[in-house]
Amino acid sequence: MIVKCKVKSIAPLASNTYKILLQPEEKIEFKAGQYLMVVMGLKDKRPFSIANSPTRENGELELHIGAAEQNAYAGEVVELIRDSLTTDKAIEIDVPHGDAWVKDSERPLLLIAGGTGFSYVRSILDDCVANKVNKPVYLYWGAKDATQLYAKEELVALAEQNEHVHFVPVVEQQEENWQGKVGNVLQAINEDFASLSEYDIYLAGRFEMAGAAREQFVANKQALAERMFADAYAFI
Repeated sequence: MIVKCKVKSIAPLASNTYKILLQPEEKIEFKAGQYLMVVMGLKDKRPFSIANSPTRENGELELHIGAAEQNAYAGEVVELIRDSLTTDKAIEIDVPHGDAWVKDSERPLLLIAGGTGFSYVRSILDDCVANKVNKPVYLYWGAKDATQLYAKEELVALAEQNEHVHFVPVVEQQEENWQGKVGNVLQAINEDFASLSEYDIYLAGRFEMAGAAREQFVANKQALAERMFADAYAFI
């Protein structure tokens, strides 16, 4: 469904990463974990995860877009959004998309994000909290360095307020005062879990990360391939 949106705001989250708030002209029905596509042209639509839960009041949509200088694909979308905010001209989105939305299940959740793939798991986590889901939820977020973990303090506080929520940040490059895990986010999960057979696993990151997660977790941690969800699995 094509819907026009007003750009409410754009703000930096981290280096080359932006938080964008959109206000659709009509109410959008979507499920936590789905994505939208920003319409750039007749045959040019670019996908981005919706970072908020469907429970958010007023129908607002939140995006987290990483647009480094070498990433023209995302950078051009950010420029379109900046121009729309300046000119008060609406943009168009195609929504909803994706089959990796959160399923109705009693199984504990393992949410895995690499970089701005966090926006995908953020939607699911927010939905669980909003709907008072009290089963265990583990969120592992991997990034190059601590500056890219732009929601770290918020997630630490959320985990402190909800005893069933567990947040584990992982960085590839350790800084002097870093107290968390260092290395690859999949490696951290392999170290922390003896078995993943009981978990529903949701993940977002590069295609190679999604592929490696399915291969490793099924072979070594008894994960069920049919209980692993990622938009990437529709393409690999």
